[in-house]
Amino acid sequence: MKRQTFSQPNPILNGLVLSVVAALTIGLSGCASSEDKDANKPTTGSEFSDAGATVVEEVEVVEEVEWTGIAPVYFDFDKSDIRPDAVPTLRGAASTLNEAGFKVVISGNTDNRGSEEYNLALGERRAASVRRYLANLGVPMSQMTIVSYGELRPAAQGNTEAAWQLNRRANFDLAQ
Repeated sequence: MKRQTFSQPNPILNGLVLSVVAALTIGLSGCASSEDKDANKPTTGSEFSDAGATVVEEVEVVEEVEWTGIAPVYFDFDKSDIRPDAVPTLRGAASTLNEAGFKVVISGNTDNRGSEEYNLALGERRAASVRRYLANLGVPMSQMTIVSYGELRPAAQGNTEAAWQLNRRANFDLAQ
């Protein structure tokens, strides 16, 4: 059985051929005269043309995707386990990160109860839990960095259960 092989087009060679053809076309157009001595002679094209040659230029279309952000993931008091209500958010985040290739910083946050050291450690566990979950959904670890802010960046002020619930979270920010 005969096997045909096709070589890949070389974009550098194609660009060089295109440049040479363009230069020759421009150069020869300046040499044309108004009187054609061989007007009765049948024309088959320029002596420099190669009617069988085709220049194919590959163009890569890059779709620009705008970062619209990912909703925070919330946690229960003193926990770093992913809650069932966070699963749809994380699946959407995984899809966004896999398709667009964004690099993100996942920041772990806590409410203001507990010591600063304890809250920094808890915030790190929360961010790591989110990163691990996303990695299990196929997001490359190289796209995700984690940081803990503990209680230092509250989403809500106050010492109420409503404020504490909003502060127990992991946020997503576009990496710089």
